[in-house]
Amino acid sequence: MKTKISFFGTCIILCFFMSCNSDENTNDGTAKTISNDEIITNSKIDASIEDVTNIAEDQFTAQQNINNKPDGLIKNFLPSCATVTTALTNNTWTKTVDFGIEGCTLENGNSVKGKMVISFSNDFSASTQTISYTFEGFYHNGKKLQGSKSIVRTKKATALQSEVHPVLTAAIDLTITFDDGGVYTRKGTLTKETIAGYDTWFNWEDNVTVVTGSGTTTFPNGDTFSAEITTPLEFNGTCKKPFALKGILSITKNGANAIVDYGNGDCNTLVNVTKDGITTEIDLKK
Repeated sequence: MKTKISFFGTCIILCFFMSCNSDENTNDGTAKTISNDEIITNSKIDASIEDVTNIAEDQFTAQQNINNKPDGLIKNFLPSCATVTTALTNNTWTKTVDFGIEGCTLENGNSVKGKMVISFSNDFSASTQTISYTFEGFYHNGKKLQGSKSIVRTKKATALQSEVHPVLTAAIDLTITFDDGGVYTRKGTLTKETIAGYDTWFNWEDNVTVVTGSGTTTFPNGDTFSAEITTPLEFNGTCKKPFALKGILSITKNGANAIVDYGNGDCNTLVNVTKDGITTEIDLKK
């Protein structure tokens, strides 16, 4: 989630000026570093993808276990203000989740409005399932999401978890319009593994998930971020935040690099960002 500098001479000039002032641009306007604001913007897109993935998976799991409900409270990911319309056609479930015009607030504090349309096969005995979803006037924290995403869901053992557990591989191709009119595109592939809490489908709060993968984000000015998860990102449902609590993300733009360290598991929105050998702490909720 690497654009090469074309000329050797330009690279020398770029490196020289970066050592003097990392916040300035080159003479041709090319940014020599990755700003904290850009990292925060990128993380907001990550948070949107995390939430809509959880919504889609929650609806799949709820339908899969429609006849296996516990006696106690069911803690779905959806807030009570969301309306779900369900239809079965030609062995395909279609679930329209409507958050309304005014919108709803998720338990992690993020706001959503509009609709998500989620579809998947009625054959829950299949070893692999594909969950697809699209948006209809859907907004996440004021950002409009457009495009599609497909999730391939299976259960298996992996290097991250020796026991058989749910593994989701997501193909992402989204356009995100921020409330200031800036248009961003995100393409990539993510693998999400639920390593704890998967036996209690009715309580998403006890879920622990780890995410790996990579992708690119194109900013309105044409700059492209290439991002790769170098240490799996870990999320904890109990924390109720759409940001990872552990893991490391490497971002590259125009030859510059930033390492984002999500910490040691503390439930907060703080990360340590290392650029040009200097580490600073920033708040992703800024």
